[in-house]
Amino acid sequence: MRRRDFVTAAGAAGLALWTRGLFEGAAAASHSPIPFGAAVSDGPLQTDAAYQKALIEHCQLLVGEGGMKWADLRPSPSQYVYDQPDRLIAFAEANGMKMRGHTLAWYAAMPDWALQLKGETETSRELMTHIETVVGRYKGRIPSWDVVNEALSDDGPRVGLRDSVWAANLGEYYIDLAFHTARAADPAAQLVINDYGLEAATAKSSARRRAMLDLLRRLRDRDVPVQALGFQAHLPGNEEIDKDEVSRFVSDVKDMGLDVLVTELDVIDDQLPADIQERDAIAAKRVGALLGAILDVTRPTAVVTWGITDRYTWVPIWYKRADGQANRPLPLDEDYREKPMMRTIKQAVAGA
Repeated sequence: MRRRDFVTAAGAAGLALWTRGLFEGAAAASHSPIPFGAAVSDGPLQTDAAYQKALIEHCQLLVGEGGMKWADLRPSPSQYVYDQPDRLIAFAEANGMKMRGHTLAWYAAMPDWALQLKGETETSRELMTHIETVVGRYKGRIPSWDVVNEALSDDGPRVGLRDSVWAANLGEYYIDLAFHTARAADPAAQLVINDYGLEAATAKSSARRRAMLDLLRRLRDRDVPVQALGFQAHLPGNEEIDKDEVSRFVSDVKDMGLDVLVTELDVIDDQLPADIQERDAIAAKRVGALLGAILDVTRPTAVVTWGITDRYTWVPIWYKRADGQANRPLPLDEDYREKPMMRTIKQAVAGA
């Protein structure tokens, strides 16, 4: 039985966590050798003891939901506000965990002053200064960075470069500049290009996979130091994972010498049935199908869910259920009880 078939048959269990020393630490040593992690909301981290306990119990790796995006970090050109990332990395290190950096160049969550950047010289200077300053501050402490986030457009079947202040002033070269600057700032860090919509059995997702491969090949041909592709994996619960095509896509990525990781995993459940048991089972199946498709080709260097508990999640902001029921996109429910999604991950780790 192929690993993916085993994953699907075992209640969609599919995760063999492995890494090459990127996230070593006390928690990683006592758990799986490839870390499982979660995005962290700063407010609950400060006020909710049960939230802190869940992170410590389940995670070897943390990433801030916010705090490192330009709008949080750079309210003015001369000001850097490190409160949130400093709190998170202190919590991670105190509990034997590592932290990922998210994100250095993105089209969204930008302060007004940065959206007014004009011309190649000014834009390049600010992008380089930001990356040198932020990555340099955490050099040796943050082993993996989402250097460029969501570079691909989302405006139909012809996927290209997404509009942004970076693309408007520098074109695709902004990606090269961001990666080269990050590499100079921390030569030991894993440098990731991160994007979404790469998993589904839809024409749109197929187009995004093709566009990402084309982009990665262009970057490779220009010797841009991209080391890994991050699957955001905000999985629409009502869409099947295209397991064969995802495996082929991952194989093509690996053929370019790149690693793969899952960076923002959750299941968008607004279109799923109201029955909680049925809904949770479908969510676990989607997660297992994706991870199984990846595992048929390679072991991801990390798997990170975008949150740990349904109590704190971005999903209802954009995908509120019409029936009024609470969304259930994450591995733990609102009372921090494990759901099938978490058991899917644990079953696969135990069998790896």
